[in-house]
Amino acid sequence: MAGLEKDTPHPTALTVHTQSRVLEIGFDNGRAFRLPFELLRVYSPSAEVQGHGPGQEVLQTGKREVGIDAVEPVGNYAVLIRFSDGHDTGIYSWELLYRLGDQQESLWLAYLDRLAAAGADRDTPMPAAAGHACGHHH
Repeated sequence: MAGLEKDTPHPTALTVHTQSRVLEIGFDNGRAFRLPFELLRVYSPSAEVQGHGPGQEVLQTGKREVGIDAVEPVGNYAVLIRFSDGHDTGIYSWELLYRLGDQQESLWLAYLDRLAAAGADRDTPMPAAAGHACGHHH
């Protein structure tokens, strides 16, 4: 049970709303959150987003329209979310999902601040990552 606190609430319901782009999640302590796909995507716990240490985070932009293709269970402590932009390395623990819901407003403001600091906005396309082979669409 490494890393999972006994008091971490467990989700009792998890619904993907593709039209409104929110992941609705209810926990066994009675709280329920509606997490925008965009928030989930920009706070993905994957190394690709978080980098490999503080200050290494890669600012995610242009994710306003991102969709979720699938949510797959990982053991009984997390889910893997497959996003429509091809991002599928984020493993979201119950703890993380709860924290994202609980702190949604401050996390959102922090994200907007980071965008502003970078001179970007929610619709700025992601710069092509250096060193990643990207297929060119014609």
